[in-house]
Amino acid sequence: QVQLVESGGGLVQAGGSLRLSCAASRRTFNNYAMGWFRQAPGKEREFVAAISRSGGSKYYADSVKGRFTISRDVAKNTVYLQMSSLKPEDTAVYYCAAGPPEDYPHPNDYWGQGTQVTVSS
Repeated sequence: QVQLVESGGGLVQAGGSLRLSCAASRRTFNNYAMGWFRQAPGKEREFVAAISRSGGSKYYADSVKGRFTISRDVAKNTVYLQMSSLKPEDTAVYYCAAGPPEDYPHPNDYWGQGTQVTVSS
């Protein structure tokens, strides 16, 4: 059973920062590429960022490039999304995802429950 548990969402003012965490089962983390997606009200889920199984490659959506950073900590079986210079349009439910290495940069086989990020203007 693949398990992904997100945390770290919340309310922040525009220009602020948040760090999202996604804790994965050990088996998942060592064998899969990881990613973050988001879904705003009334919109489809969209890709945000991904990191390869080794951590040596990262890929970002144009809308977050230069503001968000994805990373993974093997010792903690956790993937992070550091979000800076947040904008109201970043408001969404953020989902962690995992998938086999060949799915990189869009791993989407397994999903977490999501964490809400709200950016006020």
